Amino acid sequence: MADLKSDIKSHMHTPGWVGEFRAFIMRGNVVDLAVGVIIGAAFTAIVNSLVKDVFNPLLGLVIGGIDFSNLFLTLKGPHLATLAEAQKAGAVTLNIGLFLNAVIQFLIMAMVIFWFVKVLSRLQKQGTPEPEAPPAPTKTEILLEQIRDELAARKV
Repeated sequence: MADLKSDIKSHMHTPGWVGEFRAFIMRGNVVDLAVGVIIGAAFTAIVNSLVKDVFNPLLGLVIGGIDFSNLFLTLKGPHLATLAEAQKAGAVTLNIGLFLNAVIQFLIMAMVIFWFVKVLSRLQKQGTPEPEAPPAPTKTEILLEQIRDELAARKV
């Protein structure tokens, strides 16, 4: 049985790209990128909730409760009061309000990410120790420097 397994393995050829792919995946920056994407997805959910559930209601309160989502132009079809009704009726609409909401959400998200990165950078700087001064040269190094300087002076 063991001979059969070794015989099968000797006849099977692993394509060269498999080894290359394995080496590519195991490189540090690819793994870091994968971790970054996963954390980014989780962070996106947090920021989206912050924008949708905290900032948008506050912004709506400040601007008088205006709901941009129903700001639209009907290009073809019946002119109805809300975007949902127009879309249900099959009208072709230019959804200006939804675009404005997306722009506002982007700006708020960009601001939140800016401040988050700024705070993280400040915390990282506080936690990073000052670089140590280089050690003083040893007696041997000082002696070698003197010999070097003496030889250089003789050549002149």
